[in-house]
Amino acid sequence: MTTTDTTTHTATPSPLRIPAFRRFVLAQLISATGSAMAPLALAYAVIGAGGGAGALGVVLATNTVPTVVFLLAGGVLADRISRSRLLFSGNLLAAAAQGALALVVATGHANTASIASCGFVSGVAVAFTTPAAQGVVAQLVAPAQLQQANALLRLPTNAVKVVGPVAGGLIVAFSGPAWALGLDALTFVAAALLLLGLRLGAPVTTSSALADLRAGWTGFWSRTWLWTYTASGTVLVAAFLAGYQLLGPVVTEKQYEGARTWGFVQGAFSLGLLAGALVCLRWKPRRLLAVAVVASTGLALPTAGLAFGLPLPWLLLCAVAAGITLDIAGVTWVTAFQQHIPEGELGRMSSFNQVGERLAIPLGYLVVALVSPAFGDRSVLLVCTGIIVAATALNFCVRDIHRINRRT
Repeated sequence: MTTTDTTTHTATPSPLRIPAFRRFVLAQLISATGSAMAPLALAYAVIGAGGGAGALGVVLATNTVPTVVFLLAGGVLADRISRSRLLFSGNLLAAAAQGALALVVATGHANTASIASCGFVSGVAVAFTTPAAQGVVAQLVAPAQLQQANALLRLPTNAVKVVGPVAGGLIVAFSGPAWALGLDALTFVAAALLLLGLRLGAPVTTSSALADLRAGWTGFWSRTWLWTYTASGTVLVAAFLAGYQLLGPVVTEKQYEGARTWGFVQGAFSLGLLAGALVCLRWKPRRLLAVAVVASTGLALPTAGLAFGLPLPWLLLCAVAAGITLDIAGVTWVTAFQQHIPEGELGRMSSFNQVGERLAIPLGYLVVALVSPAFGDRSVLLVCTGIIVAATALNFCVRDIHRINRRT
């Protein structure tokens, strides 16, 4: 599957020259730093409260479900009120949830119910901040600066993914999970204050929220390139996360050196994400959406490597390549989305796009958990690999995908 492409070399001023964009990047970086430590701290908080894998599964589910349920409402609000105020409120809500969680863990009153309740609130906060974030970038920078802005946003966030879990592990090991959770709450507060300073205006609306939601669905369905990319992404995300995140640790435990090997693979994937962001700072392809589709195929590499039991150096190379292609796909997709969706519809279109991909996460995990014992881990990994390749190949055949090019 190939695509010819004309690369744009036109020089544009760096978005970092814009004070408001610098503030937004800093807020995202601070928030991501705390969030990178939170999963490990959360897991040990559940363990410390006497819970096991079942309790952790309940906690993770209560964090994911409200995000899916309220995501469409978050998209409507992102097109009706000031996005900076929406992000401010969402970060404060997340700070309150993590602060309450840190408090119950520190005082020894944590149990599965209390931890899950805090996770539910955090999931609601994510539902209202995620659609607004993409629209903020389009408000802060010029259309010609969008790709560079998106890459600059991902660069520090990807870097944090490398060092954040390590820092979180050290904090949990020496001070306990409550300290890491408390630090996460403080990062949300700092990010909220920075985002409030953006002072983005609210759009003028005359219709009801329900009418906006209906109009949003009509706009989503009328854009063939948008709903086909969303459908493809839903299948692709389910196959990749189920094969890589769920079966990856299991296969490395059986065929390699267990946690040590999986740590190397995860680190290689994170380094690939960093490299992909650097590539996007320089390379500006004209055929944005076609490049995003083709690059998504790279996610099949680590699942194939695990399925065939490749030697560790080759498996690490697959993980690095997957990280690079994933970040290229992410940046080019978001840039195409921001350039071809009117600013007043970005919140709703983003929420429709993300509902499917978020639903794919528990669905993929559930299916693999059911079929893996019957067919074997390697067979399921091969099926996941084939699904990823097939989903991207079919999406590449959609005519509208090749019409969504860079606007200069």
